[in-house]
Amino acid sequence: MIRSTDSSKVKTVRCAIYTRKSTEDGLEQEFNSLDAQRDAGEALIASQIGEGWECLPTKYDDGGYTGGNLDRPAMQRLMADIDAGKIDCVVVYKVDRLSRSLMDFSRVMEKFDARGVAFVSVTQQFNTASSMGRLILNVLLSFAQFEREMISERTRDKIAAARRRGKWSGGMPLLGYNVIDTKLVVIPEEAERVRQIFGLYLQHDSLLDTANELNDRGWRTKQWTTKKGARRGGKLFDKTNLHTLLTNPTYIGKIRYREEVHNGEHQAIVDDALFNTVQKRLRKNGRGGHEKARNQHGALLRGVLRCKSCDRSMIHNSSTKRNRRYRYYVCGGAQKRGHATCPAPSIPADQIETFVIGEIKAIATDQDLIADIYEQSQAKVKVKLDELVRERDSQIEFLRSYHGQVNHLAVTNGPMELVADLQTRITTAERRLNELEEQIYALESKSPKQVDIADSLGRFDELWSTMKPLARNELIEALVDRIDFDGVAGTVDIHFHPTGITTLGQQQDTNA
Repeated sequence: MIRSTDSSKVKTVRCAIYTRKSTEDGLEQEFNSLDAQRDAGEALIASQIGEGWECLPTKYDDGGYTGGNLDRPAMQRLMADIDAGKIDCVVVYKVDRLSRSLMDFSRVMEKFDARGVAFVSVTQQFNTASSMGRLILNVLLSFAQFEREMISERTRDKIAAARRRGKWSGGMPLLGYNVIDTKLVVIPEEAERVRQIFGLYLQHDSLLDTANELNDRGWRTKQWTTKKGARRGGKLFDKTNLHTLLTNPTYIGKIRYREEVHNGEHQAIVDDALFNTVQKRLRKNGRGGHEKARNQHGALLRGVLRCKSCDRSMIHNSSTKRNRRYRYYVCGGAQKRGHATCPAPSIPADQIETFVIGEIKAIATDQDLIADIYEQSQAKVKVKLDELVRERDSQIEFLRSYHGQVNHLAVTNGPMELVADLQTRITTAERRLNELEEQIYALESKSPKQVDIADSLGRFDELWSTMKPLARNELIEALVDRIDFDGVAGTVDIHFHPTGITTLGQQQDTNA
């Protein structure tokens, strides 16, 4: 025990009681494990009142925190108060309440020694001031670490067994599902969104473009609230989290454990054919999912030029001969399988780029071509509108169903937790419905009229001459959806984006 070196006066020893419990189970009770640990500590301090021990009123309680690390709020406050010189002795019920990690415990004890702070356990009698006390402490802590590792091993084995039986064993919540009684339950509106995400990736053939489309729609990653009330998720989509979503076998009714995949107990929300098609496309495009590299050589038609004979993208390349750089576009199929596999494997970049820009400029004087562009744009706008309207109708059906369930629960005095969950779904569906209405209105209002197309294209030459190379790249990307190059027939077909002409008009207004 701690004694004063001055026999005429007992020195006051300021004692802090630290308590910890690994789980939150039982903490809601009026008298819980933390209270029991503190009572034991206070009793020990009271027994040493003659030695000048005094219990500090500040509570250092960590409820629901593991002893495997020191990332605990009360522990951080305790260490800060020790640094501030407010504590002379730390009292715990058992050694493993302070830490179950031998390495962490050693660091804590080094700080205690440096600050002259004693450490006492209620149930394990030792004194850290002696070498024997330190030996006993290290033995006790070694057993505590061994116990923690055994618990971790048993937990891993239990999770492995559960997953091999197809059971959900925890983890981050997934978009499309709720966890109810440790089981995955489908959320209809989120499940529909997941299916659309898979379809959008096949449509865009690019993780980055798909993520941008999802963010433009106002869609976010799965959002949930932890047991401690903290909000998680609800972030913007990016290449990483989108790739994780698209490769998750949970969506086809499977459960993954490490490299193993087993049949799950939950309902699938994506059919196998769609899932497998997306996996093949991801593998074909590589980990980046067909992302666009930095355009170092000003390739105007990068990403939009396609070989019509092979139905493959044409890739921009360059080579240097005699200190002169030559740029060209080569068929993706010919690049992989050899030029002999394509009837027109490549074309000089300057030649095709000059031709395309000249065609865009010439369109302004060709009323038949303007009419074709208008019809092409209207057809694409209709496809997009039909997709948005279908989703809007689905959200309306979801809302009718949810309101009907709420009314039924109100009449039958159903569980309030279920009512609260339905109210949350109603709020989410209403928010998405408003987003869809805005997108439908925006698409209808941005759809260019035939006279607008003629006017915008008529000023294209003037705008083009004032633009920098990067701006030209961006304009072509916004204006043109696809260019089909048929090297055999010697033709080039330009397909415009539905609202690309509107983008051109906005560019002209900005430069005006």
